Order: sequence, then C-alpha cells, then structure tokens
Amino acid sequence: MKHEEIHSFLLDLPSVWLDYPFGDGMAVYKYGNKPEGKIVAIVAEGTSPLRVSLKCDPLLAKHLREKYESVLPGYHLNKKHWNTIICSGQITKDEIFDLARHSYQLVSGSLSID
Repeated sequence: MKHEEIHSFLLDLPSVWLDYPFGDGMAVYKYGNKPEGKIVAIVAEGTSPLRVSLKCDPLLAKHLREKYESVLPGYHLNKKHWNTIICSGQITKDEIFDLARHSYQLVSGSLSID
C-alpha cells in the first residue's frame, strides 16, 4: 500500500482532515472540528513499508496481533485501543481500508466500545 492510497481513502471519510501536530513526517488524520478533532489514523510518511496506526476494538486488536506479524500494538499510543499496521502485504489493501473505516466509526461515535 502506498501513502497516497490511504491518504485519499481517509480524506474521503466525512469530516476527516489532515494535521501535523507531531511534526513533519507524521500525517495525522482527524475527525471533527478544527483545530482539536479526534485522531482516526496516523501515517508515518516516508516509511517503507508504510506504517499506519488505527484505533481498534480491544478484542479485535488483540486478535489481529495474534494472527498477523505485521500488526503491532500502537506505536506511542494506547496499546489496548490502537494497532500499528506494517503495510507489507500480509494484510490486503481492502482489509486495511476496512480497519481504517472501523477506526473512523469508533472515533466518530457511530460504533462504541468499552
């Protein structure tokens, strides 16, 4: 997966916008009103393979980490609720888009978790 693909997908989600609160190279996609917003995804620009961090239901997050070597606890994030995906091809592009949509649903409030 290329950065441009996940970038376009995320910005097509309603009320999602791009920010760089952590400096250059860390694209942060947020949902909601500027300047605050809630983080939907963090993309480490310029990494090869690309690294994408997404919010996730805790049980699903654990399952994905057990199933895939390329899914790790969220890098510098709450390990219970965030995964970092190394986009090496182990998980398909469509699956990553599904996980990004899941993250969006959690952040936007259309899907809740405990």
